Amino acid sequence: MSAPDWVRRFRAARVSLPVWALHAPQRTTYATNASGVWQIVSWDRDEGRHTTLTDKPTGVLGGTPLPDGSGVAWFDDHAGDEVGRYVVTPFYGGGARPLVPEIDEGWAGGLSLRTGRIAVGSIRRDGTHLYVADEEGTREVYRHAQPADIGGLSRDGRLLAVAHTEHGDAMHPAVRLLDPAGGEVLADLWDGEGMTVTPAGWSRVPGDARLAIHADRSGRTRPELYDAAGGERIPLELDLPGEVWVADWWPGGTALLLAHDHLGRTELHRYDLRAHRADPLELTDGTVRAARVRDDGSIWYAFSSSARPPEIRVRDDAGDRPLLRPPGDPAPPGAAYESLHYDNGEGGQVHAFLATPPAEAPHPLVVTAHGGPAAACEDSFDPSVQAWVDHGFAVLLPNYRGSTGYGKRWEDAVLGDPGRPEVVDLLAGRDRLVDDGTAAAGRVVLTGGSWGGYLTLQALGTQPHAWDAGIAVVPVADYVSAVADESPALREFDRTIFGGMPDEAPDLYRERSPITYADRVRAPVLIITGANDTRCPKRQVDNYVAALRAHGVPHAYEVYDAGHGTLEVAEAIRQQALAIDFAAEHLGTPVAQR
Repeated sequence: MSAPDWVRRFRAARVSLPVWALHAPQRTTYATNASGVWQIVSWDRDEGRHTTLTDKPTGVLGGTPLPDGSGVAWFDDHAGDEVGRYVVTPFYGGGARPLVPEIDEGWAGGLSLRTGRIAVGSIRRDGTHLYVADEEGTREVYRHAQPADIGGLSRDGRLLAVAHTEHGDAMHPAVRLLDPAGGEVLADLWDGEGMTVTPAGWSRVPGDARLAIHADRSGRTRPELYDAAGGERIPLELDLPGEVWVADWWPGGTALLLAHDHLGRTELHRYDLRAHRADPLELTDGTVRAARVRDDGSIWYAFSSSARPPEIRVRDDAGDRPLLRPPGDPAPPGAAYESLHYDNGEGGQVHAFLATPPAEAPHPLVVTAHGGPAAACEDSFDPSVQAWVDHGFAVLLPNYRGSTGYGKRWEDAVLGDPGRPEVVDLLAGRDRLVDDGTAAAGRVVLTGGSWGGYLTLQALGTQPHAWDAGIAVVPVADYVSAVADESPALREFDRTIFGGMPDEAPDLYRERSPITYADRVRAPVLIITGANDTRCPKRQVDNYVAALRAHGVPHAYEVYDAGHGTLEVAEAIRQQALAIDFAAEHLGTPVAQR
């Protein structure tokens, strides 16, 4: 007997956009879940040979070929805890060895590979350490207590871009250019307090000192060029709504491949740097998740829509067609999302997507809070959303305040005010659908993972009248304990968003911590967390669950053996079934089809 569609969507093999070796472009690598766990595969396009390189029980999401294609570098952590080091595996398989043995373990701080030179970052409890390794040895070129990240070596390896937060604002980094030979500072790009500048990629021409950057000084993320040779910043001439970012450079350095993100959909443009003009590449409805330009000018891109499973495609003079098809049966299609706006009651219009089942309304409703908060719900294929729809639920995916893609003011609305505007926006969406007859009052589930899990628990305690069940995955639940245990980058994120650490802003941490309101929760709660999570550590979730137990709140608690999310298909199916069955137990909705 065939598995139900919702299970088949999870099981269907998927692949990531391949990355090719700098000087051996037919040698590529990608990640796939075809084995049941996401692993790295090398692909020799000349021979048509695919070789699985990793076999980690907790999975690996991606790797980068060495410039000559002899091996693939990837980050090897401990059972999903995100602490480890970069290693390299031979292109056709074999044992992994440390990429730069002299560097101690830490959280990943970025990697850039050029012929004869490597830049690699390691974030540890004492701060960020950035290194360069070449024929002269391995040396530390940057160290600071605040988070930083490798932004990339220039094509000839003579310049190094770093994204840093030395000014103390983890949400708005700046760019520093270094001489990788000795760490000398060559330039600083910062637009002032509350402004963001990030590196977006060097020109592909050796000796060309132009760096594409992203800046939000206009109120929206926009690409610019920085000419390191002349010290000049050059904005691009664009008349597009939403946000725009650089996906890649064209060979020869004459054009940029731009991704234009507007209302949850991303399209591609070719920007001619001589004509100063952006021309769209015609695609069907949906969103581009990633894109790269090959040396021959063809475009490889990952494309998806809410109703169609993701595809890896190539666009060249011969047309637009599939590039890499995963093995096995494709995922069944799903319900297409409807785009909508609603008033949040505080002067803002929230953009959201809505998926509905074919049955007549009103439907039981799932309101999904995405993670981040600097992220967004997109018009892309999501087996979890479609699983709820298959079981008769409508699903609302709001891009609440704090989401990216809607301008700087919207994204920064949570600074100094975390966990309040987001839950206001989530509640307004729930109320809109109940009022217009789409959703059935008394059968509304709030769910989310990571920051979305935090918002779920915060809303259940501060808006107990509104929600009939809650499902929180890898959440922040006890903020003070979370800050004490979490990774350095997350700790600095919390310092930024709260305006200080718990001893500096105790009242705000208390007010915006779900554990404060555990005694007010009325809806049953399912909590799922990772045993090895260093972003939203388990101890603080244990504290919250103990508080629910002490106050007699109906709840279920599941812990899986990995970190901040699972890369195992069977575990993802198990968690989705737990969620559907939890809703069925408490709301009388259908149990998970099996």
